[in-house]
Amino acid sequence: MEPAVHQLWPRVRQHLHKPLILLQRKRSGCSVHSSASPAPSASSAPSAPATRPRALPLVSRLYQPSNLRDVGPDSRLQGEQTCKSQRLMQQAGLIHPSNPGCYYYLPSTVRSMEKLVRVIDQEMQAVGGQKLDMPSLCSADLWRTSDRWELMGKELFRLKDRHGADFCLGPTHEEAVTTLVAHQSTVSHRQLPLLLYQITRKFRDEPKPKFGLLRGREFYMKDMYSFDVSEEAARRTYEAVCNAYAALFARLGLPCVRVQAEAGNIGGTLSHEFQLPAEIGEDKLLVCGSCAFSANVETLSTDQTDCPKCKTGKLAQSKGIEVGHTFYLGKKYSNMFNAAFSNTQNKPAIAEMGCYGLGVTRILAAAIEVLSTDDEIRWPGLLAPYQVCVLPPKKGSKADGASSMAEDIAHGLGALPCLRGEVVLDDRTHMTIGKRLKDAKRLGYPYVVVVGQAALEEQPNFEVICQKNGETMFLSKEGLLDLLRTVETV
Repeated sequence: MEPAVHQLWPRVRQHLHKPLILLQRKRSGCSVHSSASPAPSASSAPSAPATRPRALPLVSRLYQPSNLRDVGPDSRLQGEQTCKSQRLMQQAGLIHPSNPGCYYYLPSTVRSMEKLVRVIDQEMQAVGGQKLDMPSLCSADLWRTSDRWELMGKELFRLKDRHGADFCLGPTHEEAVTTLVAHQSTVSHRQLPLLLYQITRKFRDEPKPKFGLLRGREFYMKDMYSFDVSEEAARRTYEAVCNAYAALFARLGLPCVRVQAEAGNIGGTLSHEFQLPAEIGEDKLLVCGSCAFSANVETLSTDQTDCPKCKTGKLAQSKGIEVGHTFYLGKKYSNMFNAAFSNTQNKPAIAEMGCYGLGVTRILAAAIEVLSTDDEIRWPGLLAPYQVCVLPPKKGSKADGASSMAEDIAHGLGALPCLRGEVVLDDRTHMTIGKRLKDAKRLGYPYVVVVGQAALEEQPNFEVICQKNGETMFLSKEGLLDLLRTVETV
């Protein structure tokens, strides 16, 4: 059944994206949420002249390898399985292994992750989410109250403090957030739905970490928790957050599909995963070719071939990488911890809950896994560490006279509102343009601008390579500025 799924995903996505019409908003051009810092006010502006050019990031100064070599057995942790995204990210100096399931995130990865966080913030706050930060060190007493201290088993990283009290490093925060809300005795029904979320490190003692950032022991996650006045209201919130997830992945250009899933040790009566189709995926999925139904195979009989929704369609198998998971919890945790609110009769009532996770570092790795070639990284446009790389001519070459023009072009592009801080200059002019261009392609800059011999002609032209579609154009300076001033950034 598996080969047929490539024909089924587009139809499934078409069905699933229909509810997004109400959520769509204009996203063309440069986002007002630019990654640039806001201009300083007159009172705080430095005394330097206003015409002073913004300092450009130089490739020679970036903390990443300039020699993009293959990741061989010696550079992997012993016994760890690898995949395309892990290999490409290590080659590009994006991550470096620390110990099993743990990685250094190098500067370019941090830039991408911060951009992803900004996109997540926009979508979560659009549905009413409020951001907070909860302790990673969680008391065992909370987990014993929910009966998950033993249920989670060896997955919990456990430790004792000097007084002998038990703690764990939080893999998820249902107990903690419910306790927080329970302590606020003045919550009114007028304040609900209450949606609280954080983006922070999580810890799970994976028995066999593998595939780089796709399955590790320490990772970044967005977890949101909702509190509602009734089951009906909670289910509306659930659908709103699921639609926000779909909008998020659509903005990133990732063909994620929402599938029915098991609640597992989180609990609750309704659960969905957001799966990114990929051969490296560890989840087995069943997808209907006639309707929008899709599910994790664990929710159905393994030999089931008929769609349980439309009854006429056939189910095809596929694999996916789970990048998001949502749960309708009901009163499972709010009853345990007495998370109540004041209802319309001014009497205490127990809140209905939901929880919603996104794997932040997993989304980065999964995107590289499915979008990239075997040799070159392809980023979701919004998440590329830098949008533009400018290549000056080699020092001493026939085109060397265009070197100053390359710096002018880089500064001109960097002055565009949507590209402030997004343009790098490859100043390694002892290397040929060809070698630097190969490096730029492997690092995945969405746009590479080559300043070569054509820049010295009477009508200067610049070679522009668009990584997304592989197209190469020769543009004047005005044409180049017109093209890149429409780049969307966050």
